[in-house]
Amino acid sequence: MTTASDAVAVSSSPRDRSPVRRGLRAGLDWFLAPVPLARVAAFRILIYAFVVLDVLWVRTSVVPHGYVPDLYRPTWLSRALAIPPLTPTQGTVLLWLLLASCVAAVVAVVLGRLQRTTGIAVALGFWLWMLNSQGFGYISHDHLALMVAVTVLPTAGVTRLRDHTPSQAAGWALRAIQLAVVATYFGSAILKWMRAGSPAGWANSAVFVWAIMRRGSPLIRWTLEYPWLLIVGQWGLYLIELFSPVVLWLRGRWLYVAISTFILFHLATFLSLGIHFLPTVVCWAAFLPLERLPFLRARRPA
Repeated sequence: MTTASDAVAVSSSPRDRSPVRRGLRAGLDWFLAPVPLARVAAFRILIYAFVVLDVLWVRTSVVPHGYVPDLYRPTWLSRALAIPPLTPTQGTVLLWLLLASCVAAVVAVVLGRLQRTTGIAVALGFWLWMLNSQGFGYISHDHLALMVAVTVLPTAGVTRLRDHTPSQAAGWALRAIQLAVVATYFGSAILKWMRAGSPAGWANSAVFVWAIMRRGSPLIRWTLEYPWLLIVGQWGLYLIELFSPVVLWLRGRWLYVAISTFILFHLATFLSLGIHFLPTVVCWAAFLPLERLPFLRARRPA
């Protein structure tokens, strides 16, 4: 039998004091940091409600794609799983099944039952929907975090809106979504670097000029007369994307400032270019203490 003194001796062994083991332990503790179950419950409702909006307003192309199956160019995952293009009838059935699954998932959170089952149904339906949507010549990286969210949320288990019990499973799910949010921006910065050959190659280009001339609103078209201002904007955007991983370690006021910066950027692009990036914006809620909302401040653990 292992005694308490034996446990102390083992934990203080030279191997456990090695920098590598301490680093691995610190990384694991960070990745599995527990969060209140109420936070995931509230986030689940937000995500499942947004999926309804997404398939009805943002990514509505699946049913029309069924009329032009010859244009289907499946992504790697669709090819690996041998997913064929959906017919209009199949797309319509999938739409209604996905909407019903989202409603059921929200009700499951409220009742505190069948949350894994309904969450898995949403994940499967939404992945099939998005794989078809992305198989016709356009890959929307703004959906990365949302697709990760519907995938990992069922792993959090049963959550209730007023249950503030800390949970590592809940913490892991939200951390995975946070990483996906940051990867959306950091990956974009790396891709700009790779395609342009250097950061300066993209930041000093005429990308903003092209975008404004193509779809700019009167709010932004005046900047075409000041090319230096657009170059400053491109450098600012690139640096924000490149250093986006810093957000993962921010807390308190600085975290809210960072989140506000990204959201204000997306608001500006929507007003000036009509690009909203809503799927990623919604997933920024994974960084927020949603359990502090007034209607969730109840029944804490002893």
